[in-house]
Amino acid sequence: MTLRMTRRSALACAVALTALPTAAAAEDAWPAAPLHVYVGFPAGSSPDTLTRIVTEPLAQRLGQPVVVENKPGAGGVIGIQQMLANAGDGLSFATTINGPLTTAARLMKSTGYDVATDIAPVTLIATSPLVLAVSAGSDFTDVESFVAAAGTEPEFLSYGSVGQGSGAHLTAELFADAAGVSLLHIPFTSYAEVTTSIVGGEIDAGFMAPSAALPQVEAGRMRMLGITSAEPFPQAPDVPVLAGRAGLSDDFRAELWNAFIAPAGTDPAIIARLNTEIGAILADPEVQQKLLAIGWQAAPGTPGDLADRIAADTAMWGAVIDRVAAKP
Repeated sequence: MTLRMTRRSALACAVALTALPTAAAAEDAWPAAPLHVYVGFPAGSSPDTLTRIVTEPLAQRLGQPVVVENKPGAGGVIGIQQMLANAGDGLSFATTINGPLTTAARLMKSTGYDVATDIAPVTLIATSPLVLAVSAGSDFTDVESFVAAAGTEPEFLSYGSVGQGSGAHLTAELFADAAGVSLLHIPFTSYAEVTTSIVGGEIDAGFMAPSAALPQVEAGRMRMLGITSAEPFPQAPDVPVLAGRAGLSDDFRAELWNAFIAPAGTDPAIIARLNTEIGAILADPEVQQKLLAIGWQAAPGTPGDLADRIAADTAMWGAVIDRVAAKP
């Protein structure tokens, strides 16, 4: 009897010991197939290029191809919708700028998803500030002179953007409210038109990415009065931050950002693995330089950091949208 029980115990232990490496192997096996990363913008766009800068080394680190799927439309919302349509396979993800996660729900009748319940943050990838740009021939040499002129009467100065609810539009309204002035918004269909109108003196100013303004500045056609990041931006180190100047608070900040996200319900181990791998990629100086060349600064963090950023920016931009909607 004792011998029989001993044999049974030994057999049970053998089975248990065999099962342990099998479970570990299953966990280590992810991903067992190619990943698909959806981008809500066309191939060759800044968000697309940024995504490919990150996903190429990510494929090497994961040992599986990472297929970038361009699904442009609705300001990036369609890319997230496509990711969610494939939720549950543990292989479908997305990169997105901040709009679809922070302002789209306020600006569209329906996005088809709820950020709080349908999205799992993975990591912030990079940030991009905007610069307040004016014509080189204007009388404005700094933000103080610009705000002083804007304060002479409501909508005395004009600015251009690529449309209602765009990052440039909302940033300008955030700036105007913080500075205690009122600016006239002139919407255009492209940044090229905004730039041409600033250089030609048809409008007074515009907020745009440093990479868009720099060629005009170097050609002597445009001047940058300030930048919306909390610290000087490496691509334009001589441009002063707007925070703490011309009536703006010391913590004034308005940045575009790009993030890596997953469908809600994704295995936390997968999210942790992606966060670690992308963080290591963004720590590579070569990757940082590639991002900087297209106007983005690497800004990795935890999933919690991204969740906090989504919440804070949703509240900040929501207040701006409400003020704009309340204008007569």
